[in-house]
Amino acid sequence: MQLHRPTQDEALAGLRAIRTCLDTVGGPGPAARQMVAAAQGFLLHTDLDLDSLDPIAPEALALAMQRPEIRMQFVQGLTVLGIADGPPDERYYDKVGEFAAAMAVKAWELQMVRHYAEHHMMMFRLDMLRRIHIRDMFVDQVKRYGVGGLVRGVGGITGLLESPKIAARYHALEKLPEETLGHALWRHYQGNGFAFPGEKGGFPEAGIYHDFTHVLSGYGTKPAGEILVGTFTSGYRRHNATFLLLFVQFSFGAGINVTPVDQPDVHSTLAIPGLAERFFEALERGGRVNTDLSDNWDFWPYVDLPIDEARARLNVVPPAGGYPLALGEAAVHT
Repeated sequence: MQLHRPTQDEALAGLRAIRTCLDTVGGPGPAARQMVAAAQGFLLHTDLDLDSLDPIAPEALALAMQRPEIRMQFVQGLTVLGIADGPPDERYYDKVGEFAAAMAVKAWELQMVRHYAEHHMMMFRLDMLRRIHIRDMFVDQVKRYGVGGLVRGVGGITGLLESPKIAARYHALEKLPEETLGHALWRHYQGNGFAFPGEKGGFPEAGIYHDFTHVLSGYGTKPAGEILVGTFTSGYRRHNATFLLLFVQFSFGAGINVTPVDQPDVHSTLAIPGLAERFFEALERGGRVNTDLSDNWDFWPYVDLPIDEARARLNVVPPAGGYPLALGEAAVHT
């Protein structure tokens, strides 16, 4: 995913449109306010008081935003922003729909969230199934390991099956030098008490890119860290990239579990001071990665490498504060 930088005129019109949409639900919640402020600092290079801006009509926004890539990015951003503090509200998404129509933008992201806001749950679930990265994980599991690999993967994550041979391969990463990527992955599993692939409750091997992303990016496994990992992943994904942004907002902003496993009931996580800025930084960092780690990435040639070399080969740039990031929530707490 590539971030496009608006002009000052586009930024001002966009902020007015954000104000217009948020007014339909009584103004911005704490996470939405932090996200708008972070977007101004990171992407728009403005410092405007959102509450003092005048509303804008859809036609006026369309005149101010002429570039198709800016129009699409803006509608996607409005869609993500609307679930920063709670479940989607039909009034907000009706207004987003008016802006999208005026700019001739047809975004699946907006349609999917509108299904939920309008209580069309069957359509929402079908759209989710088409795009969810967990589905992609199981498709890749079949591609890489065949139908038997899919059975093992599903059986493992549900706790019904185990494969000691597969698990042993990952436990063996402990023997690699401590500075290697493989040993760092082993520490990630051990330190968090996660089951290894091949063990009951372990992820299918096609989904291990998520844990490698934690290790490579430096972000942890608490809600704040998971938001940053999802955002970083959205940056490097070449397919349905925006879905990951929606996924983390549903999970950690709106408090809506869109996974097949239990998740904590968390709202407005991006209201944590400093986290919204890291959200945009994670998106840009992920966008610089030269490989889509979620698309059948072969990680085995990398596990013997020093982690710094692995990061360099994949073009994983360090965060502003440098490594290590403690639990991935450096300077923020959940």
